[in-house]
Amino acid sequence: MNLSYIPQIKHTKSSQFFLLSGPCAIEGEEMALRIAEKIVSITDKLEIPYVFKGSFKKANRSRVDSFTGIGDKKALKILRKVSETFNVPTITDIHTEQDADMAAEYVDVLQIPAFLVRQTDLVVAAAKTGKVVNLKKGQFMSPESMKHAVTKVTDSGNEQVMVTDRGTMFGYQDMVVDFRGIPTMKAYAPVVLDVTHSLQQPNQSSGVTGGRPDMIETIARAGIATGVDGIFMETHFDPANAKSDGANMLHLNHLEKLLTNLVALRKTVNSLQ
Repeated sequence: MNLSYIPQIKHTKSSQFFLLSGPCAIEGEEMALRIAEKIVSITDKLEIPYVFKGSFKKANRSRVDSFTGIGDKKALKILRKVSETFNVPTITDIHTEQDADMAAEYVDVLQIPAFLVRQTDLVVAAAKTGKVVNLKKGQFMSPESMKHAVTKVTDSGNEQVMVTDRGTMFGYQDMVVDFRGIPTMKAYAPVVLDVTHSLQQPNQSSGVTGGRPDMIETIARAGIATGVDGIFMETHFDPANAKSDGANMLHLNHLEKLLTNLVALRKTVNSLQ
């Protein structure tokens, strides 16, 4: 299973963006396989390198009664089955040092959540597994500060690292993407734009995070125009009933059209360089 296009992607005008996509959380085997099958069929058709995304557990929840997962090992085994069934790499987020070693047995890429990206022990533990490490930029951090997070990975002997921008907190209940940060962070590592979490509206009075899925294509297009290496996008065949982050996920039925548009835009942007 070749992951070389992630950490070693070249910033050339001929390069295609890669895609990290899947449901917010693993809710069960049938749903994960159903979503993966659809995305694989689309990305194969459009020749987009693809990594299946799914959280094996959700540790950052607004309320104690929010969905956190179906069981760590059960969800991780489903991620492995997705990988084996469709021959695609997988990514999941980790929250503790113990998670790093456990998840590394099942997935190809370990993701550090935005709220935890300054936790040195966690970042180092992920790096020392030898897996690709995806660092989510903290909503409270500048693009320049991500250089130090990347250095923690490389200083641990792992050059396989990328950075994902998921917006910056603007006020109490909104996120904004500062596209000036994309070229800044590309000097440190390949950069991914998380177009769905960037549209979250956190801290709602209900305790359930809101979102603006109607703006997904706008943010994605802007990211491609700015030169991101990859796109991160959560999707579900029934966002309204998803157990986590349904308010800002893209409906699976809309994915092919969006990716087709992004591929066309990427070709146009590359032709102008």
